[in-house]
This record gives sequence, C-alpha cells and structure tokens, in this order.
Amino acid sequence: MKSLRTAVALMASTAVLVGVATARDDGRYANSPLKSWFDSLRSGKGPCCSDADGSAVADVDWESRDGHYRVRLEGQWIDVPDDAVITEPNRAGRTMVWPIKGAYGISIRCFLPGSMT
Repeated sequence: MKSLRTAVALMASTAVLVGVATARDDGRYANSPLKSWFDSLRSGKGPCCSDADGSAVADVDWESRDGHYRVRLEGQWIDVPDDAVITEPNRAGRTMVWPIKGAYGISIRCFLPGSMT
C-alpha cells in the first residue's frame, strides 16, 4: 500500500511539472529579429524554449555574489544553479529568467544575466 501511495504521489508531481513546463509561445514574438536567437538558447539544464517563456527581471531583483547569481521571484530570493546560467553574450540586453514552478517550489531552468545598468 505504501508503494502505491508513493507511485501515485510521484505521478501527480510529474503531471504538475509537465503542465508547468509547457511553453507559452503563442506567436506574439514571431516577427522579432531576436526570435531565432531566443529559440536557440540553452543552459546546462537544456533548452530555455523562447523569449515568451522567460521573464524579464529588474536590476533590483537579481544579484551576483562570489561568482554566483540569485534572483528574486514572487518575493523570495532563489539561488541560480551554475548550470542554469547562459554564458553566451546577451543580445537582448535585459536580464531574463526561465523559472519552473513545481511541487517543491520554484527552480531555475535558465538565467540570462543582463548588464545591470
């Protein structure tokens, strides 16, 4: 019985994560000159999806300390895993984050640091 409950809980968690990770690109950025670049972005965690899936982050909501990043989402500071950082030059200029909300909170799939101007 215990293993059945564990299996059901695991399936429910997976369903939540799959639903949250679904891309939101509804075509509104189809004519953007940066669309193909956004679509090609990858971190060590995999593809970031597109500009439509990411969220711009204000300079006051992210920081770099001791070579690591953290970002404030929904009022809480979240450490950005090193393998989620996109290291190629930022063509968009603005800081962006691709969060995934799951049963255990928010995790970061991709993080694109900006210029912090």
